[in-house]
Amino acid sequence: MQSYVIHFIRHGDIADTLKGKYIGTTDVSLSDEGRQNLVSYDRKYIYPGAQVVFTSPLRRCTETARILYPDLKPIVIDQLAECSFGEWENKSADDLKDDEIFQKWLAGKNGVKPPDGESGLEFTNRICDVFEQIVDGLVKTGNTEAVIITHGGVIMTLLSVYGIPRAKPFEWVMDNGFGYSVRVNPMMWQRDKVAEVYRRIPVMPEDNT
Repeated sequence: MQSYVIHFIRHGDIADTLKGKYIGTTDVSLSDEGRQNLVSYDRKYIYPGAQVVFTSPLRRCTETARILYPDLKPIVIDQLAECSFGEWENKSADDLKDDEIFQKWLAGKNGVKPPDGESGLEFTNRICDVFEQIVDGLVKTGNTEAVIITHGGVIMTLLSVYGIPRAKPFEWVMDNGFGYSVRVNPMMWQRDKVAEVYRRIPVMPEDNT
Protein backbone atom coordinates (compact mmCIF):
# COMPACT_ATOMS: atom_id res chain seq x y z
CA MET A 1 0.00 0.00 0.00
CA GLN A 2 1.30 3.44 -0.95
CA SER A 3 2.55 5.61 1.92
CA TYR A 4 2.66 9.41 1.96
CA VAL A 5 5.55 11.45 3.32
CA ILE A 6 5.16 14.92 4.80
CA HIS A 7 8.12 17.06 5.83
CA PHE A 8 7.53 19.74 8.48
CA ILE A 9 9.99 22.64 8.41
CA ARG A 10 10.00 25.53 10.86
CA HIS A 11 10.54 28.96 9.29
CA GLY A 12 13.89 30.75 9.56
CA ASP A 13 14.96 33.17 12.28
CA ILE A 14 13.30 36.50 12.92
CA ALA A 15 14.92 39.57 14.51
CA ASP A 16 16.51 39.09 17.92
CA THR A 17 14.51 42.06 19.22
CA LEU A 18 11.32 40.03 18.72
CA LYS A 19 12.51 36.91 20.53
CA GLY A 20 10.99 36.43 23.94
CA LYS A 21 7.81 38.15 22.79
CA TYR A 22 4.53 36.53 21.82
CA ILE A 23 4.81 36.63 18.03
CA GLY A 24 1.93 34.55 16.76
CA THR A 25 -0.01 36.07 13.89
CA THR A 26 2.13 39.22 13.87
CA ASP A 27 3.44 39.26 10.30
CA VAL A 28 7.19 39.79 10.51
CA SER A 29 9.84 38.99 7.93
CA LEU A 30 12.92 36.84 8.32
CA SER A 31 15.93 38.66 9.71
CA ASP A 32 19.00 39.10 7.50
CA GLU A 33 20.73 36.50 9.65
CA GLY A 34 17.74 34.21 9.28
CA ARG A 35 17.98 34.39 5.49
CA GLN A 36 21.73 33.82 5.55
CA ASN A 37 21.32 30.84 7.87
CA LEU A 38 18.78 29.20 5.56
CA VAL A 39 21.09 29.65 2.55
CA SER A 40 23.93 28.17 4.60
CA TYR A 41 21.82 25.22 5.78
CA ASP A 42 20.73 24.56 2.20
CA ARG A 43 24.38 24.28 1.16
CA LYS A 44 25.51 22.23 4.16
CA TYR A 45 22.54 19.88 4.51
CA ILE A 46 20.04 18.20 2.25
CA TYR A 47 16.44 19.31 2.48
CA PRO A 48 13.90 16.74 1.26
CA GLY A 49 12.41 16.97 -2.19
CA ALA A 50 8.68 17.26 -2.64
CA GLN A 51 5.94 17.46 -5.24
CA VAL A 52 4.11 20.21 -3.40
CA VAL A 53 4.92 22.83 -0.75
CA PHE A 54 2.31 24.15 1.67
CA THR A 55 3.03 27.22 3.76
CA SER A 56 1.57 29.47 6.41
CA PRO A 57 0.52 32.86 4.98
CA LEU A 58 2.90 34.75 7.28
CA ARG A 59 5.98 36.24 5.60
CA ARG A 60 8.53 34.40 7.71
CA CYS A 61 7.16 31.17 6.23
CA THR A 62 6.58 32.25 2.63
CA GLU A 63 10.09 33.76 2.56
CA THR A 64 11.52 30.50 3.90
CA ALA A 65 9.71 28.62 1.13
CA ARG A 66 11.20 30.86 -1.55
CA ILE A 67 14.72 30.27 -0.23
CA LEU A 68 14.52 26.50 0.26
CA TYR A 69 12.16 25.61 -2.61
CA PRO A 70 12.62 28.33 -5.25
CA ASP A 71 11.34 26.12 -8.06
CA LEU A 72 8.03 25.27 -6.41
CA LYS A 73 5.14 27.71 -6.05
CA PRO A 74 3.87 27.23 -2.51
CA ILE A 75 0.23 26.67 -1.70
CA VAL A 76 -0.56 29.23 1.01
CA ILE A 77 -3.01 28.03 3.65
CA ASP A 78 -4.33 30.51 6.19
CA GLN A 79 -5.04 27.81 8.78
CA LEU A 80 -1.32 26.98 9.01
CA ALA A 81 -0.64 30.31 10.74
CA GLU A 82 0.73 30.35 14.28
CA CYS A 83 -1.60 30.71 17.27
CA SER A 84 -3.11 34.17 17.66
CA PHE A 85 -2.15 35.82 20.93
CA GLY A 86 -4.60 38.67 20.38
CA GLU A 87 -3.85 41.69 22.55
CA TRP A 88 -0.69 39.98 23.81
CA GLU A 89 0.97 39.97 20.41
CA ASN A 90 4.40 41.64 20.47
CA LYS A 91 4.49 41.62 24.28
CA SER A 92 6.77 39.66 26.57
CA ALA A 93 5.89 37.74 29.72
CA ASP A 94 7.47 40.56 31.69
CA ASP A 95 5.19 43.08 29.96
CA LEU A 96 2.20 40.98 30.99
CA LYS A 97 3.23 39.98 34.50
CA ASP A 98 0.53 42.14 36.12
CA ASP A 99 -2.23 40.93 33.80
CA GLU A 100 -4.58 38.64 35.76
CA ILE A 101 -5.88 36.92 32.63
CA PHE A 102 -2.31 36.22 31.51
CA GLN A 103 -1.46 34.66 34.88
CA LYS A 104 -4.52 32.40 34.68
CA TRP A 105 -3.60 31.47 31.09
CA LEU A 106 -0.06 30.58 32.14
CA ALA A 107 -1.47 28.42 34.91
CA GLY A 108 -3.51 26.51 32.34
CA LYS A 109 -6.96 27.51 33.56
CA ASN A 110 -9.68 26.00 31.37
CA GLY A 111 -11.42 28.42 29.04
CA VAL A 112 -8.88 31.21 29.52
CA LYS A 113 -7.42 32.72 26.36
CA PRO A 114 -5.71 35.92 25.23
CA PRO A 115 -8.15 38.80 24.69
CA ASP A 116 -9.14 38.72 21.00
CA GLY A 117 -6.87 35.68 20.58
CA GLU A 118 -7.23 31.90 20.35
CA SER A 119 -7.55 29.38 23.13
CA GLY A 120 -5.33 26.31 23.02
CA LEU A 121 -8.33 24.21 21.99
CA GLU A 122 -9.31 26.59 19.19
CA PHE A 123 -5.74 26.62 17.88
CA THR A 124 -5.42 22.84 18.04
CA ASN A 125 -8.76 22.26 16.31
CA ARG A 126 -7.86 24.71 13.54
CA ILE A 127 -4.51 23.17 12.67
CA CYS A 128 -5.71 19.58 13.07
CA ASP A 129 -8.59 20.21 10.69
CA VAL A 130 -6.28 21.59 8.02
CA PHE A 131 -3.66 18.87 8.48
CA GLU A 132 -6.27 16.17 7.96
CA GLN A 133 -7.44 18.01 4.84
CA ILE A 134 -3.85 18.06 3.55
CA VAL A 135 -3.42 14.32 4.12
CA ASP A 136 -6.74 13.57 2.44
CA GLY A 137 -5.75 15.85 -0.46
CA LEU A 138 -2.49 13.97 -1.00
CA VAL A 139 -4.36 10.69 -1.17
CA LYS A 140 -6.89 12.10 -3.67
CA THR A 141 -4.32 13.77 -5.93
CA GLY A 142 -1.76 10.99 -5.84
CA ASN A 143 1.03 13.29 -4.61
CA THR A 144 3.15 11.14 -2.31
CA GLU A 145 5.56 13.70 -0.84
CA ALA A 146 4.88 17.19 0.51
CA VAL A 147 6.57 19.90 2.56
CA ILE A 148 4.75 22.02 5.13
CA ILE A 149 6.60 25.20 6.10
CA THR A 150 5.02 26.63 9.21
CA HIS A 151 5.65 27.63 12.82
CA GLY A 152 7.18 25.86 15.79
CA GLY A 153 3.93 25.87 17.74
CA VAL A 154 2.03 24.38 14.81
CA ILE A 155 4.55 21.60 14.25
CA MET A 156 4.94 20.66 17.91
CA THR A 157 1.18 20.55 18.41
CA LEU A 158 0.48 18.46 15.30
CA LEU A 159 3.22 15.96 16.15
CA SER A 160 1.92 15.63 19.71
CA VAL A 161 -1.56 14.85 18.33
CA TYR A 162 -0.71 12.58 15.39
CA GLY A 163 2.93 11.56 15.74
CA ILE A 164 4.24 8.18 16.80
CA PRO A 165 6.17 7.62 18.94
CA ARG A 166 3.86 9.53 21.25
CA ALA A 167 5.40 12.58 22.89
CA LYS A 168 4.35 15.87 24.47
CA PRO A 169 4.58 19.07 22.39
CA PHE A 170 7.79 20.34 24.03
CA GLU A 171 9.52 17.05 23.18
CA TRP A 172 9.16 17.94 19.47
CA VAL A 173 10.99 21.26 19.79
CA MET A 174 13.21 22.23 16.83
CA ASP A 175 15.48 25.07 15.76
CA ASN A 176 14.51 27.52 13.02
CA GLY A 177 15.05 26.00 9.58
CA PHE A 178 14.79 22.44 10.91
CA GLY A 179 11.95 19.99 11.38
CA TYR A 180 10.72 16.42 11.09
CA SER A 181 9.61 13.96 8.43
CA VAL A 182 6.50 11.83 8.96
CA ARG A 183 5.20 8.82 7.06
CA VAL A 184 1.47 8.33 6.68
CA ASN A 185 0.28 4.78 6.08
CA PRO A 186 -3.29 4.99 4.72
CA MET A 187 -4.51 1.99 6.69
CA MET A 188 -3.11 3.30 9.99
CA TRP A 189 -4.36 6.79 9.17
CA GLN A 190 -7.91 5.63 8.53
CA ARG A 191 -7.94 3.47 11.64
CA ASP A 192 -6.02 5.54 14.21
CA LYS A 193 -5.18 8.94 12.64
CA VAL A 194 -1.45 8.54 13.35
CA ALA A 195 1.73 9.22 11.40
CA GLU A 196 5.21 7.78 11.99
CA VAL A 197 7.83 10.43 12.78
CA TYR A 198 10.94 8.84 11.29
CA ARG A 199 13.68 11.47 11.09
CA ARG A 200 14.82 15.00 11.76
CA ILE A 201 15.48 17.25 8.78
CA PRO A 202 17.48 18.55 7.02
CA VAL A 203 20.07 15.75 6.98
CA MET A 204 23.79 15.60 6.35
CA PRO A 205 24.69 14.34 2.84
CA GLU A 206 26.12 11.10 4.20
CA ASP A 207 22.85 10.41 6.05
CA ASN A 208 20.61 10.91 3.01
CA THR A 209 19.70 7.26 2.51
